[in-house]
Amino acid sequence: MKKESDSIRERISARDLLSRSSLHLPGDRVRSEVRRQASQSFATQNSATPSGGSASFATVKAVMHQQLLEDLDRRERITANEDELTGLVTDFVTDALATQDWPLNDSERKQLVDDLIEETIGVGPLAPLLADPAVSDILVNGPYKVFVERYGRLEATEVRFRDDEHLVRIIGRIAARIGRRIDESSPMVDARLPDGSRVNATLPPITIDGPTLSIRRFGRRRLRSDELMKLGMFTSNMREFLRFAIRGRINMIVSGGTGSGKSTFLSAMAEAIPDTERIVTIEDAAELQLDQGHVVRMETRPPNIEGQGRIVARDLVINALRMRPDRIIVGEVRAGEALDMLQAMNTGHDGSLTTIHANSPRDAMARLETMVLMAGIDLPSRAIREQAVSAIDIIVQVKRYEDGVRRVQSISELVGMEGDTPQLQEIFRFVSKGKVNRKITGEFVATGVVPHIVERMRENDVDVPVHLFHTSTGTSTRNEEERPSDDRARSW
Repeated sequence: MKKESDSIRERISARDLLSRSSLHLPGDRVRSEVRRQASQSFATQNSATPSGGSASFATVKAVMHQQLLEDLDRRERITANEDELTGLVTDFVTDALATQDWPLNDSERKQLVDDLIEETIGVGPLAPLLADPAVSDILVNGPYKVFVERYGRLEATEVRFRDDEHLVRIIGRIAARIGRRIDESSPMVDARLPDGSRVNATLPPITIDGPTLSIRRFGRRRLRSDELMKLGMFTSNMREFLRFAIRGRINMIVSGGTGSGKSTFLSAMAEAIPDTERIVTIEDAAELQLDQGHVVRMETRPPNIEGQGRIVARDLVINALRMRPDRIIVGEVRAGEALDMLQAMNTGHDGSLTTIHANSPRDAMARLETMVLMAGIDLPSRAIREQAVSAIDIIVQVKRYEDGVRRVQSISELVGMEGDTPQLQEIFRFVSKGKVNRKITGEFVATGVVPHIVERMRENDVDVPVHLFHTSTGTSTRNEEERPSDDRARSW
């Protein structure tokens, strides 16, 4: 009985001694409570089977990552540039590995440095998805549900975050890197990554099931018009007509639903703008990628934490008029800036381009009228429609079809008013002929109508060949094997 009591006392004494032990990490960087937990965890892992090696790595990484972030935050270096952060992370890990005998082999130690650098300046577990050129959208519905869109189709991935806190930390770092803030008082953020990808994030209670993160990727380079044509978005005749229209300073709106390729199409068509012209672009998140050398890019700004400093697209459109632009390109009209855009088109800024969310050209006109009213100016509906018809020449409707392929659904010209109704005439359209192996087949056809703007373009020394509008110029959609092999093109 006495031996059994002595044994119990020895075990209790050993446990107490272990609980009071600490890891000798860099003294000013680690709190004693976390060191105690880490020490107990490492002691357990060291006595485990060989499969415990990965568990040891995960434990070390989690503890060190938490302490690294606390250290950077205390020193106010969390928003430092990437080069400086890389050096700080490397120094921290080097000191920790030299001070304590961590249960890691050489490859794991190197991996630890790489992972902590990525966790600190990158997007953590999402890094492999962002490195995949076939991924066009990344959708995170909480820490354990991550989906991507590849080739126009959504699919689940094996990517996981540790917990809600891990995901929130990644979201907060993305926001902090561009000077935004997301927390309980401001639970939504719309931001842009350095590569141009758009990011939207939400926190509870806005999303009741947990934090979410949506990333819309735009690739390392934009798709050019010849690549879009090979992808089956339009025909050579349609492209040539739109190029003539842009060179002839025709005002154009690109209409379509979310993810239909409006911005990509607009960037491709802007290739036709002469390099001698001064272009001013206005966007909520800078997406347009232009070739021209004389481009001024402007971006809206949300309010700061005090609710001050907001700059909306309307402010930028008004300011752009004072910047001696040859062309004004608004990435997307969403509200009252539609009025200023129409006024610019009607007062000498010909050749302006913009996009709008709408399911058809006629819906685009109706939405445009609604957005003009959002400017707070009480105008009669007929006056708004007359101004829109006078300002806008061409509406290009783009659509992402059920097979995931983006196509130009129609190209229409605004020809005037009949009563109170704007009149549209189609110049080109896509005619679907059904599906073959889940792929939509069809052809692009010219309606045979020669648009009124042809005469006006000829007055500007832009001679548009009439044969582009012959009804025999329709072209069937291309097969998948005819598409370009470039990863960026295939993902789009």
